[in-house]
Amino acid sequence: MMAGGDDLAALHEQVALASSAAISASDLDLAFQLQVAEAIQASLRLPNAAASSSSSLAAPVLPVPEPSSDAAYAFAVQAADLARAEQDRRDAEACRAAHARAAASARIAAHDALFARDLAAIPEEQWAHDGDYFERPVDSSPRPLFRVFSKGMPSRDVVGPRDRDPSIAVLAVAVCRTQGGVVLRIQKPVERFVGGRMIVEVMALMEGLDAALGLGIRSVTVVTGYRPLYNHMLGIWRPSGKKLADMMNQVLSVRRKFDQCEVSLVEPNQVSYVVKLATDSLTVQIAKALVANVSKEKRESCAICLEDTDITKIHVVEGCTHRFCFSCMKEHVKVKLLNGTLPACPQEGCTTKLSVEGSRVFLSPRLLEIMVQRMREGQIPPSQKIYCPYPKCSALMSLGEVIHPMQESSSRYTAADAATLRKCVKCRGSFCLSCKVPWHDGMSCYEYKMRYPHARPEDAKLQNLARQRLWRQCVKCKHMIELAEGCYHMICVCGYEFCYTCGKEWKNKKASCSCPLWDERNIIREEDDDDYEEDDDGLYY
Repeated sequence: MMAGGDDLAALHEQVALASSAAISASDLDLAFQLQVAEAIQASLRLPNAAASSSSSLAAPVLPVPEPSSDAAYAFAVQAADLARAEQDRRDAEACRAAHARAAASARIAAHDALFARDLAAIPEEQWAHDGDYFERPVDSSPRPLFRVFSKGMPSRDVVGPRDRDPSIAVLAVAVCRTQGGVVLRIQKPVERFVGGRMIVEVMALMEGLDAALGLGIRSVTVVTGYRPLYNHMLGIWRPSGKKLADMMNQVLSVRRKFDQCEVSLVEPNQVSYVVKLATDSLTVQIAKALVANVSKEKRESCAICLEDTDITKIHVVEGCTHRFCFSCMKEHVKVKLLNGTLPACPQEGCTTKLSVEGSRVFLSPRLLEIMVQRMREGQIPPSQKIYCPYPKCSALMSLGEVIHPMQESSSRYTAADAATLRKCVKCRGSFCLSCKVPWHDGMSCYEYKMRYPHARPEDAKLQNLARQRLWRQCVKCKHMIELAEGCYHMICVCGYEFCYTCGKEWKNKKASCSCPLWDERNIIREEDDDDYEEDDDGLYY
């Protein structure tokens, strides 16, 4: 085991030496440029100055002919210097080429060593069945589009020496785009935690990789500021205990599910965001644990319904610590989700957003699923949203995430397809970005729309139903909107404001049309006999 670690360390050292040698070669090239410049300057000097300066130079490589004058002698010395400089330049080029070959060999050797370690970890029964199909070419693919930051933090890292340790931990994860922007964040408590820092760091990493896979991401860079985790991921260190070894094997197994999964070690200040997520969550969890230990039978009045509720049924909002009962929190989140907005803290004036993990304690699985979808939709601008047109997929993507088949080396498509041809990141199905349908091979977008005015039968039915029910379609995000009750001033989920009667835009909270603002039939709602059924979450269908 130690020998494998020493080999990898030696390979890393060899790569570093190759890099320094390349820098030395560039220094030689600079020296050549300086020598040429000096020779040109010397040719412009007076004959006497040229003669006096040439006497101080080293003996040239080529023989100097018998000078007939001082000027001829100076030019002969310059020619010898130029020849020597040209030879130095050729030597420098040869040195750079040799070091480039050495660096490439070192990279391939490091890749082979890591691949050999992964092969050695494969169980015998899996090797017997799939051993002939394992391969890992030297990676030349582009950099991953997403980064996974993770941080595990036990309570003993923040509890004072005289305070009681509640023996809990938190897992914080942030999935971000490489260009910036958080796609998903997770703050998950671990109750009755037993273990060291390495254990909780691996748990957080596993949570982050699972979350990325759940979002359909297949190319990531794992970013960590904890060197032991980095060394274990690269195989430089071996797990010391059975529990840690099992967890690392599980992490490596999940890592192999990605098309590309790199590991990067950075300075602590570059992971400050996920560290703050862990610290904030741990502070809330410790406060909850301390309150629960003081009095498990204590009751608290909810600030919304003013009912005395068992303290175990009181939710503490992460980030602001405002407290409300489970029932009021569930009703608040449900109303916000059904209105198409992301729920925030119910406290007036508070803008703290609720997280999925924090809301899991009082929300049903169905509402959690809706909340995850709303968060995903809210993170993508309306003009950037793309849905996969295949009914069995329907994955939500942004314009920056869709795959451009023309960039693939084995592409069979023509240059004319480049403008609108894309692939789904989940099902890998080809579709037209303009027509929003599966790829119409052999037809331009104009020909396809002329032949099929309604690409899908459902589209024609929807448009017909919208005309009958007087629905409106948002001109910005294309959502179909129905007025259930209230005034004719509509605010779409994308933020666009318009008049429901004529469709004209509202600007600065003022109508740009002369349509009536409301109808009494939509303001005063009477009980009707519509036969709707209500499920356990209060959702009608």
